[in-house]
Amino acid sequence: MKAVRLNKSQIARAGVRRSSKRRQFPAAPPATISDQDIYDRIWNAIGEHRLPPGTKLGEDKLGKIFGVSRTRIRQTISRLAHERIITLMPNRGAFVAKPSVAEAHEVFEARRFIEPSVIERVVETANARDIARLKEHVALESAARRANERGAIIKLSGDFHVLLAELTGNMMLSGILREFISLTRLIIFLYDSAALPACLSYEHTDLVDAIERRDAAHAKKFMIQHLERVEGSLNLNIPATEVIDLEAALASSGP
Repeated sequence: MKAVRLNKSQIARAGVRRSSKRRQFPAAPPATISDQDIYDRIWNAIGEHRLPPGTKLGEDKLGKIFGVSRTRIRQTISRLAHERIITLMPNRGAFVAKPSVAEAHEVFEARRFIEPSVIERVVETANARDIARLKEHVALESAARRANERGAIIKLSGDFHVLLAELTGNMMLSGILREFISLTRLIIFLYDSAALPACLSYEHTDLVDAIERRDAAHAKKFMIQHLERVEGSLNLNIPATEVIDLEAALASSGP
């Protein structure tokens, strides 16, 4: 597959940085922050693993961080809970979801049912522009790996699968897969083996090559093997939950 060259702005948008240091930004003024901004800030902090599974998300604390009412925070929390990114516990509050070992297996089982059909459709319908988008995304993943940005690597790896679903043109399907990808990120955060990355660099490249060759049989088979290998790389032991500074996590720059 022909290499794709990326400019600095493309790499920056993907969240890939050459330095391991994170810039800090103050919370957005109450008059300008929208519900979508609040959602995006929390979702990105979870997706980038600044808010790990099991982190408590107190409404009062979040309201102070964003400068908004508890009612608005509650609406965002409900939206994230509907997407299964946050778990609501009676009399305890909201927590970043912490998938169990059984749930981890179920997520990958569901993905193995769905994603071979997704990639088969993409093989059938992808045009030159679609393939170019996939190649550019794979190049962003490579840039993240060169920069050794683990959070960006995991985010971009998941986004690749969401992009495939979006290319089918089925918004319901892409929405469902986005939910599974979000859960997969939490699972990888909990169970990823330090000795082996969950997603090898060449595998998405091979999938794009199969799409470009219009080889649906290979693409479907390789997608299943890819998901099996990711699941097999996980170390299914739950680590201790650390105490997280919400304000610091939500103030960090996102992709």
